[in-house]
Amino acid sequence: MLALARATLTAHLSGTRLEVVAGPAPGGANPRGAFVTVTVSGDLRGCVGRVQSSRPLADLVRELVIAAARDDERFAPITKEELATVRIEISVLSEPVPLHPVAAERITVGRDGLLVRRGRASALLLPQVAPEHGWGTEVFLQATCRKAGLAADAWRDAATEVFTFQAEVFGEDG
Repeated sequence: MLALARATLTAHLSGTRLEVVAGPAPGGANPRGAFVTVTVSGDLRGCVGRVQSSRPLADLVRELVIAAARDDERFAPITKEELATVRIEISVLSEPVPLHPVAAERITVGRDGLLVRRGRASALLLPQVAPEHGWGTEVFLQATCRKAGLAADAWRDAATEVFTFQAEVFGEDG
């Protein structure tokens, strides 16, 4: 899957079309949600994903790696000149499970990712985010709520839906 993402990004940045992929990616035909994160010289430069998808995972990853490199509005698009220092990480998501009642002790930092929804507001943080920042479960819940544009304690309100999910995370060395 990483080789497919790398070949797709290289072709995109080179302005060419990826014609042939050497063999199918393992699990690539299965529909799953996924996120692709790209860094340049160790700095985050894009993270884009879909919680759920009916498309084959391989097709979704190809779409997401380009979107992460080009369309994440927080960052300038990645250039061909930066390609040598780009690192790709793919997070393949499990189905989100409602957490009801919501209780911080029911979340395992490092294993669980969070999805928060309330009305039109929603946000997701991948399982690796909390340990990367040294967060405990309550801070993780608060950060996800704030990312959704909600009050930090919105997770305590019954009108806010909280879901957990897990992710199989794999990335390029570097």
